[in-house]
Amino acid sequence: MRKIITYIAMSIDGKIADAKGGVQWLDEFTHNDENYGYDEFYKSIDTTIMGNTTYQHIKNMGVDFPYKGKINYVITKNRDKLKEDHIDFISEDVMGTVRSLKNFPSDKDIWLIGGGKINSLLQDNGLIDEMRLFIAPVVLGNGVPLFSPFGKISKFKLISSKQYASGMVEMRYKKLEV
Repeated sequence: MRKIITYIAMSIDGKIADAKGGVQWLDEFTHNDENYGYDEFYKSIDTTIMGNTTYQHIKNMGVDFPYKGKINYVITKNRDKLKEDHIDFISEDVMGTVRSLKNFPSDKDIWLIGGGKINSLLQDNGLIDEMRLFIAPVVLGNGVPLFSPFGKISKFKLISSKQYASGMVEMRYKKLEV
């Protein structure tokens, strides 16, 4: 079975975006030669899942869609959206569809890009298998949390950590089966 992996940067106070949904606060950590294992990670996945808010932010960045070589799903409440270039929209039976993606035969994993609401939805349903959290030495205060409030407690085990010259720290967690 394929794994769903969260690979995401966040502030010390657990925010993945600022109050306006922006991630420009991460720019100072991307101007060095370090790619935080991204290239290797990107090769290990063939599918992405994100929420519509995250997708809209990516579309509004003024760049080509960065995940064209992957199968991309956007979870949305808008039932009118069916398909765009490189994107399939999921608006019904979200959890059933995600479970089907996990069971789809592939030697590649699934990247849960975010945002906070989608992270919570999948977490609450026990679908996140690993988390690769890149913690930036920044406190945002207001912003989008890694997880919106959810009801189910899940336990993870730290499997590795790494400090980068930029001050960023990677914490890699694996879900404990209970």
